[in-house]
Amino acid sequence: MEIMGRDIETESYRIALQVDGRPVLAHVPERLFSDHGERPSHQAAYEGIAHQRRKIETAITTLAQGKTPKAPYDTITLIPSSCP
Repeated sequence: MEIMGRDIETESYRIALQVDGRPVLAHVPERLFSDHGERPSHQAAYEGIAHQRRKIETAITTLAQGKTPKAPYDTITLIPSSCP
């Protein structure tokens, strides 16, 4: 999993992951890393991504396989250019 930076427009972080041997990009909402519904700092977001890494990878893999991940990871979306 690689963090590709923050997307200001979608208020999310772009995450790259290999799924079944192909690259997949996803938007991971920054609110997943906020304690009080506020926008987390850049550092807090990166720490949150690291802490939730396994769950994020599972959610992105689930989406890439055409299924819906469990809440709250169902708010993660694939970036269209990376979809099959």
